[in-house]
Amino acid sequence: MQTNEWTKIWHNAQLDLRLLQAHYIQHTYPRHSHDYYVICLIERGRQSFTHRGTKHLTPPGGVILINPGAVHTGEAVDEQGFEMRSLYPTTSHMQMAVFEMTGRHRALPFFNDVRVDNPWAMNSILALHKAMSQGASTLECESRFIQTLAQLIKRYADIAFTEGQLRKEKKAIQQSCRYIDECFAQGVTLNELAQHVALSPYYLLRVFRAEVGMPPYAYLESVRIRHAQQLIETGKPLAEVAIEVGFSSQSHMTRRFKKIIGVTPGQYAQRVGS
Repeated sequence: MQTNEWTKIWHNAQLDLRLLQAHYIQHTYPRHSHDYYVICLIERGRQSFTHRGTKHLTPPGGVILINPGAVHTGEAVDEQGFEMRSLYPTTSHMQMAVFEMTGRHRALPFFNDVRVDNPWAMNSILALHKAMSQGASTLECESRFIQTLAQLIKRYADIAFTEGQLRKEKKAIQQSCRYIDECFAQGVTLNELAQHVALSPYYLLRVFRAEVGMPPYAYLESVRIRHAQQLIETGKPLAEVAIEVGFSSQSHMTRRFKKIIGVTPGQYAQRVGS
């Protein structure tokens, strides 16, 4: 059991997004409101809060969706405390997501449910938060961000719409893959990739996954790992390999390498050398 409270705050410069991860035991949030949205995942422990005069309980895995201007509180249920991960999208972020989904500028989305218990929502928010806090590629952070916002709006907000059918985009996806193949080391952004093939970012995410079987950031990661293997086989130091193939750090390359190959880069180098 953790006995100390702690707080970590990040700011993702590319997306201009603030993130929080914290463990609270005695700290309580008084009645307050924000001019931005709050998307919060209770990762461990139990949390309670008052929202518009109603008391809510959030168990582990529970998600909280708070609209701008909504008055709310927050506190631990018991002496065990709780651990949470929060994202704070601005109204501009939400307007962008709505435009990507509908192709039109519409009113700000309003979340009808302040409390959500859904494995998809939990896993999506957790993966997004970890990607942004652990040095994932810009392409992965952008992709997870727009995908998470879009799906939260689609499932829980007051905007009714139907996503358009995917068209055959084989040529555009082939061009996307070539672009990633050529630019993997310096990095690729979602907007750059979408502009390169004249598709909207959100639509590109949908059609790329349908055509390739994985999102663009996973394809980028596969390309980087493949090149990392080749460089490791030449005996190049691992720190240099990480930089050369575009990872933010050697530790980040190690996590991704083991996930895809099944062994760490160091273990792979030993096996190749032997």
